[in-house]
Amino acid sequence: MFENFQNEILIISRLLLGGAFLFAGLRNIQNRKLVASLMAARGVPQATLALWLGIVLQVVAGALVIAGLWTAPAAAALILFLIVATPMFHNFWDRQGADRTSRINGVVSNVALAGGFLALIAKGI
Repeated sequence: MFENFQNEILIISRLLLGGAFLFAGLRNIQNRKLVASLMAARGVPQATLALWLGIVLQVVAGALVIAGLWTAPAAAALILFLIVATPMFHNFWDRQGADRTSRINGVVSNVALAGGFLALIAKGI
């Protein structure tokens, strides 16, 4: 049934996956002071520089995924970003109650995003 719409589905998936990171990177620019302080509190050396590198990665790789340019390398870069960022910002093991649940949900969401990127890589687009 969906075979006739494979290209359209892939375009939508690139828009959704890449768009999530493009949006997150732009949002992180707005919240850069807060995010940098959170990163520093978690022990990230050169937190401001690391934040800006992460923002550039999110925005550029997200835009590449959306555009369908160098999709596999951009998706792989975003998977690596998730591997680094997830334990940094979703440290559920240090939390209790609703905050713990929220952080666990963040981990699950990031795992799902990584799965979407792996599907794009497997598709070879």
